[in-house]
Amino acid sequence: MNDFFLDFPRIGGEPPVRAVFRARPEDFWVDEELGWEPDGSGEHAYLHIEKRGANTAWVAARLAELAGVRGLDVGYCGLKDRHAVTRQWFSVYLAAAAEPRWHDLPAGLTVLAQTRHRSKLRRGQHRRNHFVVCLRQLRGETQALEARLRHLADDGCPNYFGEQRFGRQGDNLRRAERLLVDRAAAGRDRHQRGLLLSAARAYLFNLVLAQRVSDGSWNILLDGEAAVDGQPTAPLWGRGRAPATGAASALEQRALADWHGWCHGLEHTGLKQARRVTVLRPQQFRWRWLEADLQLEFALAPGEFATSLLREIAVLES
Repeated sequence: MNDFFLDFPRIGGEPPVRAVFRARPEDFWVDEELGWEPDGSGEHAYLHIEKRGANTAWVAARLAELAGVRGLDVGYCGLKDRHAVTRQWFSVYLAAAAEPRWHDLPAGLTVLAQTRHRSKLRRGQHRRNHFVVCLRQLRGETQALEARLRHLADDGCPNYFGEQRFGRQGDNLRRAERLLVDRAAAGRDRHQRGLLLSAARAYLFNLVLAQRVSDGSWNILLDGEAAVDGQPTAPLWGRGRAPATGAASALEQRALADWHGWCHGLEHTGLKQARRVTVLRPQQFRWRWLEADLQLEFALAPGEFATSLLREIAVLES
C-alpha cells in the first residue's frame, strides 16, 4: 500500500510564522453567496441557515428528519466546515406537504431567511464563499509575513485540494486504494463510494500540482498545456485521453509514474477525465493586525479551499 504524503510543497517554503488556528468556532467564519435570487415560489423550501459546530451533512439530515423527507430531497451547494460559524443555503423538497416548523431545528442552527424555488440546490451552484479567519498568537518573522501576504494577494497560491478531502489522517485515501487497486467492494452506499473516488482524484491532482510547485511551473503555461481560461491546469483523472501534450504531458506522467493502479482504476469507474486550474487567486483579500492576532478576509470560488491559502501564510496549530 502506498504512503500518503500530505505535506505538499509551498511556493515560499516554510511560512515565517506559527499561529493557533480555530481556537474557537468564531475564528473561522464562512458566508456562502448564492449570486442569484430564488423564485419565491415552487416545491422546494430554501433556508438560509447559520450553523455553529456542525457539519453540512449533519444539518441536511436534521432538515430531512424535521420535514419527513428522504435525505436525497435535501440539497446544498457545498460542504462547510464543522469547526466554524458558517452561513449557507439548503433546499428541501416538500411538494404539497405542509411547511415544517423550521425553528424547531436543534440548538446551534439558526434559520436566517426562508423562501421557495422551483428546483433543488446543486453542488457548486453558488457564486463564492466569503471568509473571515482569525489566526491567533502569531510567533515568528512578522515583517517577512507582510511581504508574503502581499505576494499572495498579487499572485495567488497553488490550488491544492485541502486535507479535509482526504479524511482523518488520510483514511479516505487508504479506503480508496482498497477500492481502486485491491478491487474491494464499496458496499451499497453510493455517497461513500463517490467520496472515495473524489478523494483519489484530488490526491492525484495534488501530486501533479506538487511537481509543478517544485519545478516552479505551477502558475505558468508549459508547452502543450491544456489551459482553461488562459490558466495552467492539472488532471482530475478518469476515462478519456489526457489533453495535455509536450512538456505538460511529460510532467504529469512523471508525477503519476507510481500511481498507474489508481489511474487505471479511476478509468473504469465511469468518471470522465477533467481539468482543474492550478492557481488559486483569493478575491477581496485583505488583512489587519489585532495585537498578536491576524485577521484575514477573502472570498473563494466554489471548489477552492481556504486551508490551501492559510498554509502558505502560517504553520497552523490546532
